[in-house]
Amino acid sequence: MLQQSVKKAPISPVTLAAGFALLAVIVGCAAWLTNAQAENEHWVSHTLQVQSAVVTSFSTLQDAQIGVRGLLIEDDLSTLAPYTKADPKIPETIDRVASLVADNPAQADRARRYREFALMSRDAFDGIVAAYNAGDRSKAVALLVESQKQAYMSQARSLADEMVKAEQILLQQRTRTVKTTTFWLDISTALAALAAMGLGIGTYFSVKSANDQLVAGNRQLASAYASLQDEIEERTKVEAQLRQSQKMEAIGQLTGGVAHDFNNMLAVIIGNLGLLLRRWRPQEDKAVQYIENALSGARRAETLTHRLLAFSRQQPLVPQVIDCNKLVGGMNDLLRRTIGENIQVETVLGAGNWRTRADPAQLESAILNLAVNARDAMLEGGKLTIETANAFLDETYTRPLDDVPPGQYVLISVTDNGTGMPAEVLARAFDPFFTTKAVDKGTGLGLSQVYGFVKQSGGHIRIYSELNHGTAIKIYLPRTVEPETAPSPLMPRTDEIPLGTHEQIILVVEDESSMRRFAVDALRELRYSVIHADNGKDALALLANHPRIDLLVTDIIMPEMNGRQLAEEIQRQRAGVKVLYMTGFTRNAVVHNGVVDDGVNLMTKPFSLADFAERVARLLRAG
Repeated sequence: MLQQSVKKAPISPVTLAAGFALLAVIVGCAAWLTNAQAENEHWVSHTLQVQSAVVTSFSTLQDAQIGVRGLLIEDDLSTLAPYTKADPKIPETIDRVASLVADNPAQADRARRYREFALMSRDAFDGIVAAYNAGDRSKAVALLVESQKQAYMSQARSLADEMVKAEQILLQQRTRTVKTTTFWLDISTALAALAAMGLGIGTYFSVKSANDQLVAGNRQLASAYASLQDEIEERTKVEAQLRQSQKMEAIGQLTGGVAHDFNNMLAVIIGNLGLLLRRWRPQEDKAVQYIENALSGARRAETLTHRLLAFSRQQPLVPQVIDCNKLVGGMNDLLRRTIGENIQVETVLGAGNWRTRADPAQLESAILNLAVNARDAMLEGGKLTIETANAFLDETYTRPLDDVPPGQYVLISVTDNGTGMPAEVLARAFDPFFTTKAVDKGTGLGLSQVYGFVKQSGGHIRIYSELNHGTAIKIYLPRTVEPETAPSPLMPRTDEIPLGTHEQIILVVEDESSMRRFAVDALRELRYSVIHADNGKDALALLANHPRIDLLVTDIIMPEMNGRQLAEEIQRQRAGVKVLYMTGFTRNAVVHNGVVDDGVNLMTKPFSLADFAERVARLLRAG
């Protein structure tokens, strides 16, 4: 019967809304009364504090008086103890009374007058004690009599009593206010409880009636909801991948900027240390060791900046068309020497593999980085598998990846059966400087360097890992149909630095003075004739006085005229002049999309004296 009545006459939404509005008003009143109650209780407490402070202050003053009188009556210094203890506290107790009644003008006036009489009493006590200590007891008695005639203590007592009585009146008033507020607060609380109970009952019946009507509709919406849920999950994955991509891009811009600034500083440090080691012949082995230690530290910093540039996709690449089967197969000996004997290395090369276009040196470095990480995950030994294959990434896979187009890719997979990664580590695996290794066991830049290289090469990288079972890292590089690039002829290496002659004239243009000084000093140390300028305009002016220039060594990023524009103008005037660019920033006039333009000779800062000498000698020989 109850169910039938509910269905026939459910409570209307308007009635429920009115009930909730009434409940809100009651709750609001209760909240206001609660605040008022707290305020009233605060003032009751304040009144009690004032009374306590006044009583304490006058009691302290009386203690001082008792000590002084005891001294004169007993003629014994031991009776002065109450005075000695109370005297320094008198100003403090007076100040506390004044601060507590500052909000009440009448009480503040009483406190001001009380201070005057209390301090005059204290001064009289101090004078009596001073006279007694000086041996003049009769003077001390006379001073006590005089203070009694002046009635300092009586006046102070009278004012203290007035303040206590005034506060007592306030206490009674505020206590009555608290009781009244408490009464109305109890009433409002009771009304709120009754209103809430009534609304709860009414809401229950109304919701039950509406719920009976919605059950059928929910059954019809179940399939639609499941489809929507799938779409939400897919969108969540896409948004998470987008946030990760944006985070990596932002970190990449920051690390790239830092690395470029360090490159310019390291170029000067490494270059000048090389010059110092070459020109200065110290007799002490220690001095040579210090210089070599500094060079070693600078080169480690150089490696760090190169890894940062790799992550930020700002390292200059020299891509070639390569066969990954040949590249991976040629790394067997290097991998076995690096990984160690307790780890089995297996390469699985796919048949009929496509070619890809990438920087072979950077790709070898990426594979080696992944192999070293795999080794560190297999401390007790294990198996490392490097596999190549053809792969096709369809739209279903690439749709959440806005920077990976669908199509044909060359796959290089590095798999281990080590410890694997937990989810929280997997989520941050590509972040620069993130590492789970012990201190001094890694920089946390290995995977981030691989990530940056793959992305800069137009590829895709993915990690699959299961805790305590192992990890597989898959690199996808875009397929190319171009013919394989012929390997560059190997140049014989020698420990000797190639030297030039004074007849060979080199023009150095660099706007940063410290870098320009190093380049000039280094070339003169290598026996070349050098002229130099700090901008393109001055460099062109030097051509009038030097009819022959064999080589232009120039920075790229310079004000007004960049290095590319300067080189083109000089080659227009002097055909055949070779050009060697120096740069610490890859996004410039000779590097586009991270790839060095064809026919461009580029030295990336920092570089050593030996590398500089070899590159200059090679260009001049080619000329």
